[in-house]
Amino acid sequence: MASFNKVIILGNLTRDPEVRTTNSGTTVCRFGVATTRISRGNDGENREEVVFVDVDAFAKQAEVIGRYFTKGRPIFIEGRLRLDQWESATGEKRSKLCVVLENFQFIGSARLEEETGDGNFSNPAPVALKKEETSNVPSMARPNEALDEDVPF
Repeated sequence: MASFNKVIILGNLTRDPEVRTTNSGTTVCRFGVATTRISRGNDGENREEVVFVDVDAFAKQAEVIGRYFTKGRPIFIEGRLRLDQWESATGEKRSKLCVVLENFQFIGSARLEEETGDGNFSNPAPVALKKEETSNVPSMARPNEALDEDVPF
């Protein structure tokens, strides 16, 4: 049976990124993104639906996000869903979906350029990891490189 797991989100960071390094030396960055959808209800009033998503980034991408992003800054991310499961202190089974970042782009303005002092972010390209940079990333965090070739469209 075929399957496909891809998420594309454009939103704003809900908090400053938290950057850590694992015992094996891999950089991990965790941050939240909020997206808003506006729709018109039956009564004619606009309704706003906000979705909050937790995102995990690894390696070089984690370092870049930790350095250049802060709460409120817009970001475009591509990734995949991952189900985290754990048991609470009271013994309850808990779970939540999060996004494992595979690619991102700065969504910007001149303000980003002024803050970083670098003119290269006006039309940024996605940050991509080289094969050797992903070798020490846990397998659950590595993008599925063969996936693009398997999709028939």
